Amino acid sequence: MSLIRPGRKRPFLARVAILTGAAFLASSAWEVPANVATPALKPCPNSPNCVSSDSTDDKHSVAPLKFIGPSGKAWQSARDALLALPRTKIITDTGQTLHAECKSAILGFVDDVDFELRADQGIIAVRSASRLGYSDFGVNRRRIEALRSAFSERAQRE
Repeated sequence: MSLIRPGRKRPFLARVAILTGAAFLASSAWEVPANVATPALKPCPNSPNCVSSDSTDDKHSVAPLKFIGPSGKAWQSARDALLALPRTKIITDTGQTLHAECKSAILGFVDDVDFELRADQGIIAVRSASRLGYSDFGVNRRRIEALRSAFSERAQRE
């Protein structure tokens, strides 16, 4: 007697294949690419899984974090707002540039978040991008908008 009912074998095998592929992708997401922590923000790829304040096209463009006053306070506020996000870890912070990783709740996929302080312009340039896949279903844009909101709230309290 077979434990697999007739007609049920293919869906089970398809699920196993999908989960195996997802596990492989998640395991490769733990490795930091050599080029992620650069002094300037990298341009977004053509895929819709990235947003950047340096981008000029509507698909990828977001506004930078704007501030008035001491750049050190603004940097700390941006840093605190970022750390308040769940599953977020700052990898490097020079005081002028910052690179962080944000992991998804389910499979631990990693998104890279980068800040660059441009004190002479009164902004902190931002970029958030998925390491893997094509679409992020708007996750990176929502992340930056949540950061902007938290950053603004912190600036108003100070």
